[in-house]
Amino acid sequence: MISYEPLFRTMEEKGVTSYRLGKLGFPLSNFYAMKHGDNVSTHTINQLCRLLQCRVQDVMEYIDEE
Repeated sequence: MISYEPLFRTMEEKGVTSYRLGKLGFPLSNFYAMKHGDNVSTHTINQLCRLLQCRVQDVMEYIDEE
């Protein structure tokens, strides 16, 4: 299972709100999809890494469901 919890930690550490992401041009519909654990494209992950100046690991992680 993919978790986006690292994204929320990264945003908090960097002091970036969802409102700020929206102002930077990131679609809030994608943010809310991630907040609800829905799938997003690699393009979306790429946008977040560029906007937040972070790595993929800072946005998402794999959690074994066993």
